[in-house]
Amino acid sequence: MLPGYVLILAVLMLGGVIATLGDRIGMRVGKARLSLFNLRPRQTATVVSIATGSIISASTLAILFGVSSQLRTGVFELGRIQADLASAQADLEDARATQTEVEDDLESATRERQRALERLQEINQSLDQAVTQQELTQAQLQQTREQLQTVSQQAESLRQSTDDLRAERDRLQQQQQTIRAQIAERDQEITQLDQTIAQRDQDIAQRQQRLADLEAQQERLELQVSDLQRQFQGLFLGNIALARNQEILSGIVRAENREQATEYMGQFLFEANRQVLQAVAPGTTRDHQAIFIGSREVERLIERLGTGDEYLVRLLSAANYVTGEPCVTQGADPCIQVFIDASPNQQVYPVGERLATIALDSPPFRDQELVERLNLLMVATQFRARQDGVVVDNLQVADNRTETLLQFLEMIKQSGQAVDLQAIAASDIYTAGPLHIDVVAVRNGRVVLTTRALTSPNPDILRP
Repeated sequence: MLPGYVLILAVLMLGGVIATLGDRIGMRVGKARLSLFNLRPRQTATVVSIATGSIISASTLAILFGVSSQLRTGVFELGRIQADLASAQADLEDARATQTEVEDDLESATRERQRALERLQEINQSLDQAVTQQELTQAQLQQTREQLQTVSQQAESLRQSTDDLRAERDRLQQQQQTIRAQIAERDQEITQLDQTIAQRDQDIAQRQQRLADLEAQQERLELQVSDLQRQFQGLFLGNIALARNQEILSGIVRAENREQATEYMGQFLFEANRQVLQAVAPGTTRDHQAIFIGSREVERLIERLGTGDEYLVRLLSAANYVTGEPCVTQGADPCIQVFIDASPNQQVYPVGERLATIALDSPPFRDQELVERLNLLMVATQFRARQDGVVVDNLQVADNRTETLLQFLEMIKQSGQAVDLQAIAASDIYTAGPLHIDVVAVRNGRVVLTTRALTSPNPDILRP
């Protein structure tokens, strides 16, 4: 700060000194009436004054330029500095725009990674549920094997008892024949022998009755063994007519009052019972009541349906039942335990909503890899639909033809480019389903192929 004040003071003093000298020189030139360059004395004095002012200005600038490098730069390089400043500002704006784009890309990648982690967690939960279900099935199989072994042992014991009784019967019959021969030979002992024969006949009759009872019991046990073997084979070989939580019948109903709801439930339960009979005892004409459901549960459901809203009604099996279930084939009391569920039939997804996404980012693709990734997309779609409330999650892709999906995968394979596969709702999806979707291939945010396009006469082809 102080050098600036000193510089200003020196410039002022120098200007004053030079101005004083110029004035004195001008006065002397004027008094002497000197003439320069053939000019008049007055004009010569004017020229001297101009020269003096020029010297003042030149000395002032010389001092300023000599002392301050910033002033020299500002005077002689101001245009270049302004151009550099404008260029630097433009570079700064470009850098800020690039930074914004990078931050947006980073945020998008973070969201995508979070969604992928969530999908992976959901798939892991589904796998855990499947493993748990398999363990339960294995436990049921082991229990059935143990029951079968116990009943087989009982049947073997009864067979042995039956063989012993038959041998005893044969021996008694031989004794009876011997006694009758002795009666013929010994008429004098007829009375005593008749009493003995009567007693033996009574014993034989009692033993024959016992043998008949044991044979009937053996037949019943053999039927139980056969039923258990059939159930075991059904569980082991998959010959199950109704699986646990299997849907037997479903329907959509809108009842304006209790009477309509009661009529609908009567028809619904009648049809469900008919389908159960056809599944458990196929090829028969039985028409007795087979399903077992509480009347209070039906009454509560009727009250709910009679409100005028639209509901999806589903009847599900409460346990595993094999083909030829004894309690059904023998016409016993209702034994097929079921439970019924009613959910409001409302829109879950509008047409065009994206349900799931997977990435294909390592070409060239193998056929098995493409199929596995497509299956993963289907599983993720069904899992999300169940989580969001779609009860009937049977999946339909485009025109529901396998050829369409194979052609779709083949075109992706031939393209040899990384794409994202997305499941898009092909129509409005309600609680009652079905899951009607289109599979879409997306690259760099642009749709390049859809399964719906493949069902048209001129399908689009992936372009590089």
